[in-house]
Amino acid sequence: MKNLFKKFRENKKGFTLAELLVVVAIVGILVAISIPVFTSQLSKARKATNLANLRAAKAAAVAEYLTGEKEGAEIYNYDIASGEAVLVGENGVTQATDKEKTLTPADNDKTYTEKKFSKFSVKVTTGATAKDKSEVVLYAE
Repeated sequence: MKNLFKKFRENKKGFTLAELLVVVAIVGILVAISIPVFTSQLSKARKATNLANLRAAKAAAVAEYLTGEKEGAEIYNYDIASGEAVLVGENGVTQATDKEKTLTPADNDKTYTEKKFSKFSVKVTTGATAKDKSEVVLYAE
């Protein structure tokens, strides 16, 4: 019987409570450090997505405007899923918003990082003469 207890004491394989507490503390510290880093990367990703969608909306609307051989000002809604620009006013399509957006936002402009834009509108205007200026205005909400 003594030999059995002796073998039992000598054959200790596993972790002690102190070792497990140290591992849990280290994991907790790593998680506490990674959450702010993840949050900042998430806002950078949102901004990049919004800017990429604005560029795509601009390209699609200008292409649609030029292939339609229109003159004057036309407003198009951009469908993210299909990548197509649809003329506002056709089939009940309404403009996304009247808040202008730019492809080069200011560093302190948090509207690009707070949420992902879901609706895009693009106003394309061409000048009637060489002196008139052409412009593209982006809208998003």
